[in-house]
Amino acid sequence: MIRLDIVVSKKALDWFKEEMEAEPGDHIRFFARYGGSSKLHEGFSLGVTKDTPDEAAAERTVDGLLFYVEERDFWYFDGHDLHVGLNEATGELEYDYKKA
Repeated sequence: MIRLDIVVSKKALDWFKEEMEAEPGDHIRFFARYGGSSKLHEGFSLGVTKDTPDEAAAERTVDGLLFYVEERDFWYFDGHDLHVGLNEATGELEYDYKKA
């Protein structure tokens, strides 16, 4: 079975703590949203929110924060792992998808 790995850089982790006021014990969900585009799907982009897992298909705990993707959004990654970084020029998160 194909699984999804979630990798969060130190700078991205700091962004979550500062911009989303994330603290140990919080859950950060990555989800497929309609609109925009990504390297994987035209017409869809990746969203992020604080939420509580329902049916997590993938999860990774980093510094007390649980990052996860729900089963219903698993299709979006199309066999790729998610790498979350920070674009230092814009101060925004950036996503890279690497074939698993």
